[in-house]
Amino acid sequence: MNIKELIGNGYKIGRIIYPIMIIGIILNILFPPYFFVGGPSSLLLIVSFIVLIIGLINCIWSQILIFINVPKHQLITSGPFSIVKHPLYTGVSLLVIPWVGFILNTWLGVVIGIALYITWRIYKPEDEKKLSGMFGNAWTEYTKKVRIPWL
Repeated sequence: MNIKELIGNGYKIGRIIYPIMIIGIILNILFPPYFFVGGPSSLLLIVSFIVLIIGLINCIWSQILIFINVPKHQLITSGPFSIVKHPLYTGVSLLVIPWVGFILNTWLGVVIGIALYITWRIYKPEDEKKLSGMFGNAWTEYTKKVRIPWL
């Protein structure tokens, strides 16, 4: 299995997200007051660390399952994949990047997280068509059982 097959549409998503990140970071450096979240407050820090830890666990667990199962061409239906169909994309865009931004006292994480999520959703049908073709009925059954299929 080559790296492109393992990554899927990640390289296409990166071509869109990396320029957004670079422009955002430059703007954040040049105009920091426009990006401040106001501290962050103690409550926002606590919530941010809790969500970030959950997000990191999700991402690491998902990556381990991907590295074990994808080279064997096995459909992953356990762990974070039993909750959402694409836990790595969802976790990074909603549970990691925005909350790191809050910890660093910037809204930039929210902007990048939303941009990543939207970009991933654009490529999601292509990914799912490929998965359906690879796994057939097993994919169809999995999509019926996943707890939050729309996320």
